[in-house]
Amino acid sequence: MLGSSASLLACSLLATGLTASSVVVLPSAAKAVEASAAVALTQPVAQSVPVSQEDAYVLGPGDGLQLRFFGATELSGPVEVLSDGNVSLPLLGPVRLTGLTLPQANQWLELIYKKQLLRPELQLSLVRPRPLRVALVGEVERPGLYTLTSTEQSQTEAKVSISGLPTLVDAIQKAGGITPLANLREVTLQRRLPGEPLRYKRTSVNLLALVQQGDQQQNPILFDGDTIRIDQASEPVAEAIELASTTLSPDTIKVNVIGEVLSPGTLPLPANTPLVQAVLAAGGPQTWRASKGNVELVRINRNGTATRQRFQLNLSQGASNTKNPPLRDGDTVVVNRSGMAVASDAIGAVSTPLTGLVSILALVDLINKD
Repeated sequence: MLGSSASLLACSLLATGLTASSVVVLPSAAKAVEASAAVALTQPVAQSVPVSQEDAYVLGPGDGLQLRFFGATELSGPVEVLSDGNVSLPLLGPVRLTGLTLPQANQWLELIYKKQLLRPELQLSLVRPRPLRVALVGEVERPGLYTLTSTEQSQTEAKVSISGLPTLVDAIQKAGGITPLANLREVTLQRRLPGEPLRYKRTSVNLLALVQQGDQQQNPILFDGDTIRIDQASEPVAEAIELASTTLSPDTIKVNVIGEVLSPGTLPLPANTPLVQAVLAAGGPQTWRASKGNVELVRINRNGTATRQRFQLNLSQGASNTKNPPLRDGDTVVVNRSGMAVASDAIGAVSTPLTGLVSILALVDLINKD
């Protein structure tokens, strides 16, 4: 029995174009073949089938397939890849196909059906792809694992319906869009290659070229298991305000603007709105009460920490991390009081002439310093 198993292995090697030196047979595997041919069929087979196309659809649990025999139509019919990676086939029982491309699966089935049929001519086709599960990490509004189907609704500035095969942009829209610090010039896409053991390829995508020049090559179709990483840019891109109106940005962000502005409160603003524009959206600074050199940005980070930065309010300043940072959802902008406003409020709070005189002198001193 072991000799016949070795003969079958040798035939498999010749049929797939591999040499005996390129495959290592473990004793446990030989015992499994000797014990049961059915068990052997359920083992990973990608190593014995050559990879003809590295960037191809890889079969996995949930795929709906159609198996067609040209010489035995009674065996034809639909099959599905089960959660354990196997498909239940006529005459064979469970056969493992997960991790293979369609051409590899065709070659493998023809090889093992030779034991049952004189002319095992067959065609395996994909009729119902499984939902895609992709991971988004880095500078997206809601990082995590997402399931994409052929029908989605975007969660970004443009409320568009997503149909057809999911793409890179579709996944970013499903995750709520990009953050103001996203580096769109170098978005990394990681993809699993067919076969065993697990191997991956990585490529860089320039989403800025897509939204500015319409380069469709920068929006590849996604495969199940893809990982999308958007790193943080050292400085916001010069086109940050323009990007706020694209389908890559969130629909709106909510920012608290308090202190010496005409209309303090929580404001819904377009994504990537700079600090200066948020102050203007709140009515602008009060003429003499606001200290334009003492505007603070309080931000709660994703890790739970809080940061507090001080900026000067310069209406001619473009978006910049150091001078006019783009805001994130939940930020708080505090426009502090000027020295004149502090002194004026102190005078209003006094009740005796003596303290009033002292406050007036303090007011004059503060005005001279402000």
